[in-house]
Amino acid sequence: MRLRSPLSFARAEVVVERRADGAILLRSPQPLAPYARAVGDWLVRWGERAPDRVFLAERRGEDWRRVTYAEALAAARAIGQALLDLGLDASQPVAILSDNSVEHALLALGAMHAGIPVAPISPAYALMSKDFGKLKAIFELLRPGLVYAADARYAPALRAVPRGAARLVFGAEAPADLAAMPFAALLETRPGPAIEAAFASVGPDTVAKILFTSGSTGVPKGVVNTQRMLCANQQMLAQGWPFVEARPPVLVDWLPWNHTFGGNHNFNLVLRNGGTLYIDGGKPLPGLIETTVRNLREVSPTMYFNVPRGFDLLLPHLESDAALRRSFFRDLDLVFYAGAALPQNLWERLEALAIAEKGGELALLSAWGSTETSPLATQVHFPIERAGVIGLPVAGCELKLVPSGAKLEVRVRGPHVTPGYFRREDLTRAAFDEEGFYRIGDAVRFADPDDPAKGLVFDGRVAEDFKLATGTWVHVGAVRVRLIAAADPVVQDAVITGHDRDEVGALVFLSPAAKQFSPQALRERLVAALDALAAEGGGSSTVPRRLLVMEEPPSIDANEITDKGYLNQRAVLERRAAAVERLYADPPPPEVIRSPR
Repeated sequence: MRLRSPLSFARAEVVVERRADGAILLRSPQPLAPYARAVGDWLVRWGERAPDRVFLAERRGEDWRRVTYAEALAAARAIGQALLDLGLDASQPVAILSDNSVEHALLALGAMHAGIPVAPISPAYALMSKDFGKLKAIFELLRPGLVYAADARYAPALRAVPRGAARLVFGAEAPADLAAMPFAALLETRPGPAIEAAFASVGPDTVAKILFTSGSTGVPKGVVNTQRMLCANQQMLAQGWPFVEARPPVLVDWLPWNHTFGGNHNFNLVLRNGGTLYIDGGKPLPGLIETTVRNLREVSPTMYFNVPRGFDLLLPHLESDAALRRSFFRDLDLVFYAGAALPQNLWERLEALAIAEKGGELALLSAWGSTETSPLATQVHFPIERAGVIGLPVAGCELKLVPSGAKLEVRVRGPHVTPGYFRREDLTRAAFDEEGFYRIGDAVRFADPDDPAKGLVFDGRVAEDFKLATGTWVHVGAVRVRLIAAADPVVQDAVITGHDRDEVGALVFLSPAAKQFSPQALRERLVAALDALAAEGGGSSTVPRRLLVMEEPPSIDANEITDKGYLNQRAVLERRAAAVERLYADPPPPEVIRSPR
């Protein structure tokens, strides 16, 4: 038995144009329908049509704090008025240092209602960093008019960064040495004609958000997100998934709002379609995944979104806890992964659970995009049978596939694409080609070269691939996914090595499950994984021959990992160059694990 979707989708169609220079243009035959003027229009709509429906819920002790659409709209108007009273305008963004929370959401909605950009910043830059280097760079670029900090944990960072004349607002009591106003004061402001006039002046080109993303250098870049981008992108989503308009979505979601997946795709999906978002205080980390499990026992989502690492940690709980399984699958229509390739072993475990619990009535879907595409560019809106397919271009989005070595580099154009990087015209110029397509840096291929309507497959980052000494290309993304699946459950992630070497290797980071193994048993498990991959065949460029386990976890300060758990291949290789040398030493030291074949 395989999965059968209970949902209705747009037809799987694509228009293909092949150019003489080898480039391929792809677009949906669906024209993009009209979309909202501003995110605030969605809030007004549901505040008036379904005022008592719960929009946001956040755990407070044993119960949930619930905020209705009417309450959220009133709060956004009050906060917007307060920001205007403080003298803020479109040139003075609001910086937010906070995990996902009701206050975070209301402040962001209030700022956007007033036409003031909001910049949610990764809490890790303030709470996990030792030198606050990224946070300092962000504040120097952003020059915010107001900074919101959730609580006193952020005080050391705020003392270290250049804040200029920015006002400080704290969600909880502020330290005495930081002159700050309480968040409650914003809510107590009486909205007047100024906020209504400001909201009326918000248009498609108004900057809604500035989202920070780090490239391989680790220097944060502020991606401008306009109202047009966010509103067009949700219309694109709905045209591929028309069911979102028929049943208000219910999400239990941890994905951080300082990233586009959680803050744009998921948050706006709920808001546009009048759904309910239960803010999950858990994370895919040992000690925090249990919070997610508790929440999912109490709330049954209609859609569930996560990154591969999140599924990796959640699956053992679903497999061992019948009550959790019942709650999780009871109302569930779809499970969605994005952000990185899902190893096939995780796909098959999810599929097995859905078949056992729901008779296979579940859609297992994915999509693809980036912060610069707000984020949806391609979407799976048809049945797929394995991980890797990222779908077809959404309505209104054009893709250009450009030959690049052995791969097809993909570029994106449409109303959902950023106009550029905040106060960095140099980066903006370099990001677009001569036809205005955004150079995303990813590669794709057709799932079926004879039938483009079967979708595209993510084919790795163009810049990550390398050649062996033999001149053979190594496609890093594919090798990484195969290795993680073969070593299930002991490897959480891996960085592929072998540039100008004779064979492929990997630096591996162990999963929590690896702690259940003795050192000898762990080594045997990794050897068996290499042996299994070698038995599958495929040539020297597709099979790792040696591994080295990393004892030190990846560093966020060194840009080796994001707060969502994505590894930066280039940064890890540069920082751990000595480990790569050990991996390829001849003879290899005892800690290097070799393939027996």
